[in-house]
Amino acid sequence: MADCANCFGLCCVALPFSASADFAVDKAAGQPCSNLQTDFRCGIHANLREKGFSGCTVFDCFGAGQKVSQVTYGGEDWRAAPQNARQMFDVFPVMCLLHELLWYLTEALELPQTRSIQEELRRMLDETERLTQGSADALVEVDVEAHRGEVNQLLSRTSELVRAEVPGKKKNHRGADLMGAKLKGANLRGANLRGALLIAADLRDADLRSADLIGVDFRDADLRGADLSGSIFLTQPQVNAAKGDAATKLPPVLARPAHW
Repeated sequence: MADCANCFGLCCVALPFSASADFAVDKAAGQPCSNLQTDFRCGIHANLREKGFSGCTVFDCFGAGQKVSQVTYGGEDWRAAPQNARQMFDVFPVMCLLHELLWYLTEALELPQTRSIQEELRRMLDETERLTQGSADALVEVDVEAHRGEVNQLLSRTSELVRAEVPGKKKNHRGADLMGAKLKGANLRGANLRGALLIAADLRDADLRSADLIGVDFRDADLRGADLSGSIFLTQPQVNAAKGDAATKLPPVLARPAHW
């Protein structure tokens, strides 16, 4: 996961954002955030939500920032070497995607249901890691969409293997617009929720065990009392974007957000 102390504040510079409920101001890609300090730390990190930058609290580069900073560029930052800045900012989003794929592939490998595809998963994990170790020139040339497509085929098979163990008919809400949906107490065990929009949905006390949650937008979703233990492809940024409480059950690899 992200180790901000070994990153050159890349998410605070390379990525754009627009004034909204998530960000207090507009910022163009390649423009340093006004809150970024000379030591690459955030000047309002302890008060991001109060200052109108809640979007920052739900972002995670999955370790891409320190990889670009310390491996790809060998510890030479964009301020000390401004000639590298533009390329470094172009490399960062590519690395972010590759590291997110590494997260999913690692999770898939650890699931007992994937025994039949372990060799393929391992091979794809190794290939993805190899891409992250490439030079800056090589990284900007990576066809990330094609690679993601190959990885997604294995992740889809993983999902099918996990959800097949759940008895009965499972809900299929793949890519569904469920913004604000009233799903309190819903049985979504083993459901396919890939890419679903669950912004501000009421999921209190819902059963999401063994559900495929890859790419689900949980911003402001109410997960109080919901059971997400055993769900697959859930990430910390998704959890951070939602609302929950002490009764919300999460996979053991994820932390309960402080704002819950």
